[in-house]
Amino acid sequence: MTKICIIDYKMGNLFSIKRGLQRANAEVDIIEEPTNKFDYDGLVIPGVGAFKIAIKNILPFKSAIEDFISSGRPILGICLGLQIFFTKSYEGGEFNGLNFIEGEVVRFPDIPEPVPHMGWNTINIKDGESPIIEGIPENTYFYFVHSYFGVPKNENYIVATTNYVIDFPSIIQKNNLYLVQFHPEKSSSAGLNLLKNFIKLTK
Repeated sequence: MTKICIIDYKMGNLFSIKRGLQRANAEVDIIEEPTNKFDYDGLVIPGVGAFKIAIKNILPFKSAIEDFISSGRPILGICLGLQIFFTKSYEGGEFNGLNFIEGEVVRFPDIPEPVPHMGWNTINIKDGESPIIEGIPENTYFYFVHSYFGVPKNENYIVATTNYVIDFPSIIQKNNLYLVQFHPEKSSSAGLNLLKNFIKLTK
């Protein structure tokens, strides 16, 4: 059975994503203590909350994450777990991220809709070749809760966008790094399909 590791860096409830991965037929461990290496088939970094605290808490795991990326094994970053991979964020100030994706995390501008963007919304597929969306059609609904989103300098990394008055990247891929702004663990059958696709990538 595929073995998946979830990093617990104290940024949100991890058990719903653990249950989702188990439903997708993976064996799942939650790792709380920093380590130099993850001996797993796949790595998941979820997150809910403030970027400043998240980046402080994730830094002790950075070398192990770098090793995992170099190994070619897949990594899934969810919501705040997407944003920490960017160069910097402007949430509550200006803070450096892990810089695995060159670009910035920005807030929704002044729009005539509530922020945070919360609830169900669709994805608009830009790169239908990405294995993370295999079997997931255009306009599939996923569940979002966020006020900020990542904008990569290289637009070729954008797999899908979502419209909330403006278009923003909702799925990003750079090599074996798969990042989603929504919560697949809260997204019913579509989210389960995405988690199954992620597990397939470990084979």
